[in-house]
Amino acid sequence: MLSRAVRFSTSGALRLVLISFLIAAAPAFAAVSLIATRVWPAAEYTRVTFEARQPVKYQMQVLQNPTRLVVDLEGVELNAELSDLAKRVAEDDPYIKSVRVGRFKPTVVRVVFDLKADVKPGIFSLAPAGEYKHRVVLDIYPFNPPDPLMALVNATEAERESSAAQRPETVALKPDTELKELKDAPPINAPPEGKPSAKPEPAQQSKSPAGVAESPQQKPLEKGKKPGVARLITVVVDAGHGGEDPGARGRKGTKEKHITLTIAKRVKALIDAEPGMRAVLTRDGDYFIALHERVNKARKVQADIFVSIHADAFMQPHANGSSVFALSERGATSVAARWLAQRENEADLIGGVNLDVKDPYLAKTLLDLSQTATINDSLKLGKAVLGEMGEINRLHKPHVEQAGFAVLKAPDIPSILVETAFISNPEEEKKLNDPKYQDKMAEAIVSGIKAYFAKNPALSRQTTVAAVK
Repeated sequence: MLSRAVRFSTSGALRLVLISFLIAAAPAFAAVSLIATRVWPAAEYTRVTFEARQPVKYQMQVLQNPTRLVVDLEGVELNAELSDLAKRVAEDDPYIKSVRVGRFKPTVVRVVFDLKADVKPGIFSLAPAGEYKHRVVLDIYPFNPPDPLMALVNATEAERESSAAQRPETVALKPDTELKELKDAPPINAPPEGKPSAKPEPAQQSKSPAGVAESPQQKPLEKGKKPGVARLITVVVDAGHGGEDPGARGRKGTKEKHITLTIAKRVKALIDAEPGMRAVLTRDGDYFIALHERVNKARKVQADIFVSIHADAFMQPHANGSSVFALSERGATSVAARWLAQRENEADLIGGVNLDVKDPYLAKTLLDLSQTATINDSLKLGKAVLGEMGEINRLHKPHVEQAGFAVLKAPDIPSILVETAFISNPEEEKKLNDPKYQDKMAEAIVSGIKAYFAKNPALSRQTTVAAVK
């Protein structure tokens, strides 16, 4: 009996030891393995993405002396994707100096970002969307974000100083003086205080090479006279998609985000070369910008028009041609337009937007959509651009279509979305990768913009700069 009791006791003890071992080892077996880590550096912000097949719990804290950002990932395996994260940080990253990764606790992996300056970080999780699984997204914003209007003024000042070096008689204003002009100047052609408004005679206006009506103040300055206020038309050029959001893909792997940025840069270069015009890009590199932020940027720089550039895709590869779209308050003008708007509006889900952040600017934008005058101007702009595009490529539809595109919802800026060609069509994918076609498309877009302003001079808005001729 004693022998049996001893054997039973030993067997029970072994079972308890085995169960205890399995319980202790369970977290290791259940560890989540990251399938990708990505870093998207940009002047506006740097984004770091951790992707896994299961949701990942996280905690974040900012430490000082030296400044560093600490992210703890719970229940995550320390694999090659995490270990190699440091290699993905570029030396010229605006905010991240270096990255260190290690096991902080048995169930926690700690990622430490050594920073180059004080930052305002944000971290959030995303459910699976598009081609992505579960993601933890870390956005590292500068503590003092750049002012796009100031950046535009500085760029204009730099260009003017460059011109002044070739023309010694030119008078230039300093950026702080110019900003005051931007904020306080009266509308162009405004009558003197106390006097009635008088419509300028046709002879008082001339056409610049850009087809833009010029005010009398834009004439060359005479020696000894102070600079006046000249009207520069500001065009915001939006390269669709970017960063986490690749957009549509061609049969040969072409990504829409690369095509749109290439054409957008060509459009900007052409506009900047036009007298009386300047262009601003919503993004100048491969990084993600939320749809409402694109709209916000256009409003902050007091844009006259907004042009969003895309490369269409459809389920059938035979679909082809170029298109132009404007916003609609009353539903889409076709099934295809509605489908396209839904797909483009999903960019925020794929690119990744922190939905916990409330944006009052966007709320105001949505409330102001009753301003149909802006949509009418958008249709005029779209018609002018579509007419020029028809000279270099077949048009998918001979008229401007409309749908509820989120990126076109600026209530006070005429806005269009240009589909340069169908990237899902093998022949048009080849065109989109051809620099000659890219140049022709950019030229067509700019020609359409010039034609629009030739008939609709933008003389009533407040955007002004110091005249330097």
